[in-house]
Amino acid sequence: MTEAPDPAAVEPVVFIIDDDEAVRDALAALIEVAGLSARTFASALEFLHRYSPEQPGCVVADLRMPFMDGLELQEELSRRGGSLPLIIITAHGEVSSAVTALRAGAVDFLEKPFDDDVFLRRVHEALQRDFTQRRDRSAAASALAKLARLSPRERDVAGLMVEGCSNKAIANRLGIGVRTVETHRANILGKLDIRTVPELLRLWMHAP
Repeated sequence: MTEAPDPAAVEPVVFIIDDDEAVRDALAALIEVAGLSARTFASALEFLHRYSPEQPGCVVADLRMPFMDGLELQEELSRRGGSLPLIIITAHGEVSSAVTALRAGAVDFLEKPFDDDVFLRRVHEALQRDFTQRRDRSAAASALAKLARLSPRERDVAGLMVEGCSNKAIANRLGIGVRTVETHRANILGKLDIRTVPELLRLWMHAP
């Protein structure tokens, strides 16, 4: 098992999806003036065709678009296991659609015309959410990869170490000798390249 890439190593992109070219260009210019990277798409289908899940960022999508609207895009990303944070924008302030989007995890639902500062704040929130999610997934993948180095018996011992059990208590629970437990503990710390039980606990907690 390989460790997940560092989520901070790739520049995030704000993906702008709107069938109105003028809106796309205006939002892209606003994003770039704020020092962020933007890519524009005329449809959700075009975005899905070109997007790579390895690329961090967020999506700004119009609610009403031909072929696939913003809510359908949200559903499709979820179906594919994607977690890109989504901001829905619309000129049609439909409360039911807003509720649907927010319940499905959208960062916000903004009605056009919206304040530029509010929009940029939501974009930064979305990018932070994506970074946090990717960082957590990376930490989980790294923890799983390290714990996979342990034998089944070492996993048992490590689990009891995390519970705070003494060597004697572990020996009694597993029906093995105290010296065997000591050997397992040394092997566990060595294989995981750590020195203390608190380090083991942090690693254990990251693994899903």
